[in-house]
Amino acid sequence: MTRFLSAWATAIVLALTALSAPAFAQQSGCILDNCADRRPAARRNPGEGWRPSRPQPRGDSAPGDFDFYVLALSWSPGFCALGGAEKNARQCSDGRKLGFVVHGLWPQYERGFPQDCGPAGRSPSRIALDQAAGVFPDEGLARYEWRKHGTCSGKSPSDYFGDVRRARDMIAVPPQLKSASGDQSWAPVDILRAFESANPRLRPGMSAVGCRDGMLQEVRFCMSKDLREFRACPEVARQTCRARQLSVPAPL
Repeated sequence: MTRFLSAWATAIVLALTALSAPAFAQQSGCILDNCADRRPAARRNPGEGWRPSRPQPRGDSAPGDFDFYVLALSWSPGFCALGGAEKNARQCSDGRKLGFVVHGLWPQYERGFPQDCGPAGRSPSRIALDQAAGVFPDEGLARYEWRKHGTCSGKSPSDYFGDVRRARDMIAVPPQLKSASGDQSWAPVDILRAFESANPRLRPGMSAVGCRDGMLQEVRFCMSKDLREFRACPEVARQTCRARQLSVPAPL
């Protein structure tokens, strides 16, 4: 009888444990099968709200080995106001009136990204750089982006710069930002919604807003490897700026 009661009590304890586990997992913010693989907690930055940790580059990358592209369009007035003039005086010179410009087209993994896939001495030719003219704000950035990200695409420099142009041409900039003539204030979520309205195939979870010190820096868009479609990208979308309002300075 004692042995029977002991077994019965053990069964009840196990059942209660199984019932409470899902609730604990939900409170902990993880799925039972993946609780050991949790990301670092977001850092608090008073200037821009919650800012999750940035994905880390992987060192085991081979050219062409990636899952999708991220196209980053920099808001040039924000870039220049946040110290960009020291890095790129031509982009920030008065009178250019640049709004969104290409920052880069980046091969991406579902988690993390490749970079510097080499060979280190391979530089784009003049013919290849002609493909980048009018896409990047200056040739120096085109060279840098090829070296850091383009070498991971598995493409030649000419083909990579051609893909950058194709990706940029996929994006319709909302009229309120395309023809901005004065300083504006936007909530990050409204920037995303404006781009989704201007690009019917772009849906929530496929883009992110970048900010710094309460100012718009850039918007990133996730695209398939063949650059035919936008696609979901949870890790990138989680990085979107959490500030309530952003300053969006007018083009210079």
